[in-house]
Amino acid sequence: MTTTCIRHTELPNTSRLFADLVYHFDQVSSFYAHAPYDPESFAAAAKQIQYPPERRAAMVAALVEQNPGNPSLEVLAREGAVAVVTGQQVGLFSGPCYSVFKALSAIRLAENLTAQGIPAVPVFWLATEDHDLVEINQAWVFSAGHEVVGLQTAAANPLGGPVGPIPVGEAPLEELAAALNGLPFADEVMAMVRECYAPGATFGSAFRALAQKLLAKWPILFLDPLAPAIRAIGAPLLEQVAAQAPDLNAALLGRNQELAAAGYHAQVHVEADSSLLFSLEGGKRTPWKGTSIDDTNLLSPNALLRPVLQDFLLPTVAYFGGPAELAYFAQSQVLYQKLLGRMPVMLHRAGFTLLDDRTAKILNHYGLAVVDTLTHETGLHERLAAKLIPAGITEKVATLRANLGSEVEALFADVRALDPTLEKVLAKGSAKMIYQLGKMERKTARQALRRDEQAQRQAQYLHHSLYPHRHMQERFYSILPFLAQHGPDLIERIYEHVEVGCPDHQVLPIH
Repeated sequence: MTTTCIRHTELPNTSRLFADLVYHFDQVSSFYAHAPYDPESFAAAAKQIQYPPERRAAMVAALVEQNPGNPSLEVLAREGAVAVVTGQQVGLFSGPCYSVFKALSAIRLAENLTAQGIPAVPVFWLATEDHDLVEINQAWVFSAGHEVVGLQTAAANPLGGPVGPIPVGEAPLEELAAALNGLPFADEVMAMVRECYAPGATFGSAFRALAQKLLAKWPILFLDPLAPAIRAIGAPLLEQVAAQAPDLNAALLGRNQELAAAGYHAQVHVEADSSLLFSLEGGKRTPWKGTSIDDTNLLSPNALLRPVLQDFLLPTVAYFGGPAELAYFAQSQVLYQKLLGRMPVMLHRAGFTLLDDRTAKILNHYGLAVVDTLTHETGLHERLAAKLIPAGITEKVATLRANLGSEVEALFADVRALDPTLEKVLAKGSAKMIYQLGKMERKTARQALRRDEQAQRQAQYLHHSLYPHRHMQERFYSILPFLAQHGPDLIERIYEHVEVGCPDHQVLPIH
């Protein structure tokens, strides 16, 4: 399989800050500590890490409980070993595909650094502390006919507390099985999912169990920050944040002004009374406003502080995130400077659009690239319709349009000589003719599509495959239907194409 690359500037909704981070680092170097695609950055970041032996020992002991028998624990226990970290919300059925792509990115870089003499282990941070159940309580898959299928549970979060410990309840396993029915490897996938989403599973435990199965070939460590041992190790940093809250908040407000002055936007809104901490007392997750708290182990970081806590807990040399994550690290940098005195290398995760044979054939037939399909479904239909107009009609319309322009211009000259006041009337009439010509073109294209039902089905197939519900494929579908379609070894085949030194999005044909 060979891949083709797409620059993120060609993809929908790419922010300028993210684009500059991956393509023009000199423009954002004041907001990040290391150039993401400079090979020297990793050695520089590793040298800055000051990781006390007692914290290393405590973290290894805590991670043993979550990763029994994982050989990466032995590596992490050694002085000088570093971590390559990524993470994701604990979404239903592993969340979007990019959850897996993040993990593969961390694994690949850890292997590369180890080969270069910097012992490194991959770590996946499970975002169990998040409180937004609505965001994780759903999954999207496709059927054998490539119809889009949405799945969700009836779980609730009445207290607004962390989502990790919430029981999944009746997971939509039969709905998933029905959706995957007819795909060649559906039974194997369902057997794996049923084991992970057994009765009593929580969103955190089920996500971790499934991720461990999907990534069983590699010694990636999983870290649940709600584990009591982990919380105890991180408590001193959170206490420090509580003591320095006004100073830290002022630094963030200043950073937001700097970003705005540079023409960027602040990913996370910050106000003068914003809190970097949440309280988890009573099972709720509420902003901590500086009042007393009985147990500092019940403090929890907000989005900007969370990565700093992560890199206090771990000797992180590099972090893989998505575009929005990497954008808000430009704000978090001031917290890194004040609390840790260092910041890891920030890298964009590997990104893939997976092409099955039918999708590739349709694209080739119509002479389209993947980026041509990243539009609303009507727009995609019209693109295909334009390809269905017979060449003779297209040429005649083009000739008519060209001749119309030249004839009108010649007429303009004569009219001006006769009576200049008639020029506006002629201009208005000319505009109407051009409009009607374009309208005729569009109607011809739509009629061609209506006559060709196969092409209409192909347009819908492309939309469902590549840009479902106007989302990039990797940000929408779970990895499960791809495994059911192409086999459990698909993740290994994807891993072969993970290039951590390339920021571009990759289009990967799967045969």
